[in-house]
Amino acid sequence: MLSQKMADRINLQINREIYSAYLYLAMAAKMNELGYTGIGKWLTVQYHEEMFHAMKFVGYLQDQSAVVTFARIEAPEFKEKDVKPLFQHVLSHEQAVSASIREIMDLAIAEKDYATQTFVQWYINEQVEEEKSAAEILQSIDLVGNAGQGLFLLNTELGKRDPSVPLDFNKI
Repeated sequence: MLSQKMADRINLQINREIYSAYLYLAMAAKMNELGYTGIGKWLTVQYHEEMFHAMKFVGYLQDQSAVVTFARIEAPEFKEKDVKPLFQHVLSHEQAVSASIREIMDLAIAEKDYATQTFVQWYINEQVEEEKSAAEILQSIDLVGNAGQGLFLLNTELGKRDPSVPLDFNKI
């Protein structure tokens, strides 16, 4: 059984994951408006991954007979219209999510909540991949430069991304 403190902290993380999804969906819309439909697709897939992460936490709380609560999701804030600053924002955001996940692990360790430690380890591993992906895209941007041809190639490459999570949340 989860402590109330842990249930509250996981509910906060659910809110943060949904905010992340909302942020990526807003970024995707902006990139699509600017003609970067491949980058828009990459960000839309990222939206689906973040919703998967949120729903995985929801399922965990339900499995633990804890109450799931949903807080208000703030409007996502970003001003970037250029590709490199946008992905710098993505990396920074993912680093903040990683820190938030580590807070859950720290609490689970402090409470000797072994089930949550095991569950959250998946997220820790996932965040390594999330940060790596954003860093690699930034590295690619540095390689191709900010010129049209390079960004065209990057846009095309990122548009090939397929969802790696089930889009049907009933199959979590």
